[in-house]
Amino acid sequence: MGVITGLDLYPLRLPLTGAFSTAVRTSSVLETVLFRLRDEDGHAGWGEAPVSRVTGVSTAEVLARARQDLVPLVIGRPAADLPELACRIAAASVPAAVRMGLDCALHDLAAAAAGEPLHRFLADTYPQIASGRPLPEAVLTDMTLSAAEPQALADAAVGWARKGFGTLKVKLRADLDAVAGLRAVRAAVGPGTALRVDANQAYAPAEAVRVLQGMAEAGVGLELAEQPVAAGDWAGLAAVRTAVDVPVMADESVQDERDLLPLLRHRAAGLVNLKLAKAGGIQPAVRLLAAARSNGLGVLVGCMLESAVGVGAGAALAAAAGLDAGFPGGSGQDLDGGLWPAVPAVAGGIRYDGPVLRLPVGGGLGITGLHPGLAAFGIRAEPA
Repeated sequence: MGVITGLDLYPLRLPLTGAFSTAVRTSSVLETVLFRLRDEDGHAGWGEAPVSRVTGVSTAEVLARARQDLVPLVIGRPAADLPELACRIAAASVPAAVRMGLDCALHDLAAAAAGEPLHRFLADTYPQIASGRPLPEAVLTDMTLSAAEPQALADAAVGWARKGFGTLKVKLRADLDAVAGLRAVRAAVGPGTALRVDANQAYAPAEAVRVLQGMAEAGVGLELAEQPVAAGDWAGLAAVRTAVDVPVMADESVQDERDLLPLLRHRAAGLVNLKLAKAGGIQPAVRLLAAARSNGLGVLVGCMLESAVGVGAGAALAAAAGLDAGFPGGSGQDLDGGLWPAVPAVAGGIRYDGPVLRLPVGGGLGITGLHPGLAAFGIRAEPA
């Protein structure tokens, strides 16, 4: 593998196909920064740092911190030094989403130089997460429904079910009647569709219990309930888990491996939603994944509102770890982010076939460059 020679940064604002609404925010655009890491042999690796209130970074901060704090860690070093370089990135005092961008670009570059698809490269590089089964060439995803009134939820659910999505995740807001919304969705799609809910910290513990018990009494049939209470309220999360029958998943509560200790001590959740932007990239996510599984926790790979670059890295990790089998991943990872932009960010890479994410067969993520359709939307496609 050749020496790393440069990093290009591409700030993008991509229009969405519709408003994306949660308990935290409502967005009509995806703001993100793509990382393109280059080596002397002409290989390139791609990463992404999603920008939002959720990730806690601005575009200006991503650009500044990547140039000042991260680039010096890798330039002039061979990509073959991946273990050491990934540890350097993980130890940098910069926001996790920024570290994600460079960490994923580094892994993609190393995989591209090795001529292996990223998911196969990760299984070889991190045997501690390999399942021992033949690696899948695709992973399944759910589809997220933005928080909305019952009829709008039902209409959206029917539309996605017709496109083959067998698992739907419904975003909840405290100002909406969540029980009525889920009752409408279940009536619209019938019993054959798996339903998940994600409150994004919307409720106090007692209210979360009331809402989830109300859904049970309505016969909604939830597969799991994600982050019903505030991050850091371990006692509250544990109280919800004890009071309801539906499996509880921690998302905002578990940013990285360090958060597993209080989760386990409080027995607060049995499932974890792992996101590269929270963990800081692939290498720290591997540590979190291995620790979670060794402690008997179920792991689902999710994403922020991000493009197919970040989603592709998450899908590669899920495939490498065999998370497509069993619960919760067997009914779909949480990797629908690439379906929200109205124009793709890049050419090549993962491909959505309904709910199925087809993984690339060439080296790395299989990305060949920025998507030529960006110009038609008036989106500048040059490095900043």
